Parts: sequence; C-alpha cells; structure tokens
Amino acid sequence: MRRMFASATLKLTAWYLIILVTICLLFSFIIYEISTSEISSRLERLQIRVEGSSQTLTLPGPVTLNDIRVNQTREAKASIFVGLVYMNLAVITLGGFGSYLLARRSLKPIEAAHEAQSRFASDASHELRTPLAIMKSEIQVAMRDPSLRSKDYKELLESNLEEVDKLTDLSQSLLQLSRLDYGELERSERVDVVKTIKKAAKSLKIEPDRLKYTLPDTTITIDGNESTLGDLFRILLDNAVKYSPAASSIGVSLTSNGRTCKIMVSNEGDGINAKDLARIFDRFYRTEKSRNSAHAAGYGLGLSLAKEIVNLHDGSISAVSTPGKTTSFTVTLPQVRKNR
Repeated sequence: MRRMFASATLKLTAWYLIILVTICLLFSFIIYEISTSEISSRLERLQIRVEGSSQTLTLPGPVTLNDIRVNQTREAKASIFVGLVYMNLAVITLGGFGSYLLARRSLKPIEAAHEAQSRFASDASHELRTPLAIMKSEIQVAMRDPSLRSKDYKELLESNLEEVDKLTDLSQSLLQLSRLDYGELERSERVDVVKTIKKAAKSLKIEPDRLKYTLPDTTITIDGNESTLGDLFRILLDNAVKYSPAASSIGVSLTSNGRTCKIMVSNEGDGINAKDLARIFDRFYRTEKSRNSAHAAGYGLGLSLAKEIVNLHDGSISAVSTPGKTTSFTVTLPQVRKNR
C-alpha cells in the first residue's frame, strides 16, 4: 500500500510539474514576444527621429543606423531569452519541490483513511471470526457425540444464541460507525441535556442509588441529534458501570458557561493506565484488563462511537484516570444561546 501511494505521489507531482512548465513556457513566450517587439519598435522610432533631425552623426566606418538598430535588437533578444531561461529553470526547480510537497499533502488524508479502513476491516474480520469459530466448534463436537440428550442440545443452542447476540451487537456497532463516517448527521433538534442523560440512565436500568447527579437548576439545551446524543450518554454510563465495583457510585455532573456545556461521567475502579489513555478512542482497542475481564465483555467500539458522535456535534471528549482510584470522561458541547 505504501508503494502504491508513493507511486501516486510521484505521478501527481509529475502532473503538477507539467502544468507548471506549460504555464511557465506560455508566459515566457508571451513576455519574450512583447518585450522584443517593444524594444524593436522603440529602436526603430529612435532611428527615424535621428535620421529626420538636422544634426549630423559621425558613425565608425561603413556602419549605418539601421545596422546599429539591428545589432541592438539582436542583443536585447538574446539577453531576454537567457534571462527567461534562467528564470524558468529556477521556477521549475522550486516548483518541483513544491509540487512534491503539495502532492504529499493532498494524498496524506487519503492514505490515512485507506490505512484506517484496512485496519478496521482487519480488526472487524478478527472479531467476527472468534464467535463464529466458537459456534462451529460447539456444533462439530455435538455432531460427533451420539449420546447427547435434549438438555445438551438446549445448552448448545443457548450458547450459540449468546454468540449470535454478540455478532448482532457487533454488526449494529459497525453499521452505526459506518453511518457516522459517511453520512451527514441531522442536528436540527433542540436537545435537553439533563433529560437525555436521565433517559439514557433509565434505559440501562442502573440502580438510582448508584447515580450521583450534580446538575444545574436551569435547562441546558444544545442543537443536535437526540438519538445519537442518547447513544453517547448510554455508552459513557454503560462504560462506567462495567468498569466499577457493584456497590460504587457513578458521578454525573453538568456545568455550563453560557456558550458550552460540560458533561462529566466518573466512576471508581481499576482505572486506565497512561499508555492506554491515548488509545482508548481507537476502534477495537481494549486494554489488557478489559480483554481478560469476564464482566467487561465488548469489542472496543463504544468509545469510538462516542468520539464520532461528539465530533459530529462540534464538541470534544477526553478522559483522565488515576489507576486504582477513579476514571472520568468529559464531553464538551456547544450550547444553544439564549438570544438565538
């Protein structure tokens, strides 16, 4: 893939350079013709005025005014031609470097997107292969064992159903990511942030005693998409529940400065190491603890979805964590102004 983009960069550089050379040669030809024509015309008018004047000029040998005019015109043309050649060489040399840098800059986002797409496809294939392999092995074992009873078949079907549910969740997450990547998000709704947060918590069936709200008395609204914002808060709350002790509290705070609102979701627990914090929003990325934790099953897509939703709402999301103590996710979103 790198070789392909290197080749594309050179081809694009060549096209930029061809366009630059064509423009330079065209303008050089125009400048040469205009300059030489103007010089020739002025020398000719000067010759006519001198020949028509009453003053007598003494010329060396058999040289005439016409000879002088022709020689001066020839020298001027040669001087202009040489100057244009050097100027074009300088422009083409600098233009070559500039064309290469411009080509790299033009292709860099495409290359990054292509790499991300390839990595995404590879990770998705890996995640899909695991539950399929489990289902296949269980079915093969069952088919080889003639002594299986109805109870055993029921357990097998229940196990396969769990894997199917996992595949369904994964496919839904992938589809949602695809829509967010390639679709325009409609943000025409006035969304009440407090109501949306509480609705998300209710849908997750979190025990009310675990939630510690710090909310303003006034209504905070933003221009956005209520459905995807609900998904955002569900992801953050569900993440807090998964990675915190059962009896611990989950903090949800909302503050506003009139222009933006800040939502913070915090929980107690093992926390996140510094090396993992920089990558937790990457697709399919999970820390080693989450991979080995039975109660925190997932595919590492939730926080990627959260980041995409926040970006499409012109906001920002960040995380801070103290290993062994607390973890907090902070979302900042532009707020609807009162005078609008």
